[in-house]
Amino acid sequence: MPRMRRKGDLPEKVCAQCGRPFAWRKKWERVWDAVRYCSDRCRAEARRARGSEPGQADPETDPGAQ
Repeated sequence: MPRMRRKGDLPEKVCAQCGRPFAWRKKWERVWDAVRYCSDRCRAEARRARGSEPGQADPETDPGAQ
């Protein structure tokens, strides 16, 4: 059985929305390079902030924007 890793030994990133550090999680194992936000709340706030800027279309919600 593999040894447990200490939380301090895990890789960390800084949230693109709130600026807080967050640590690697097992469920992010395969997509760690793509993870940018610490929580669903920060991801939703970033999406809202992007949508409120004039002239910006969100490709996730607007299929005509590319």
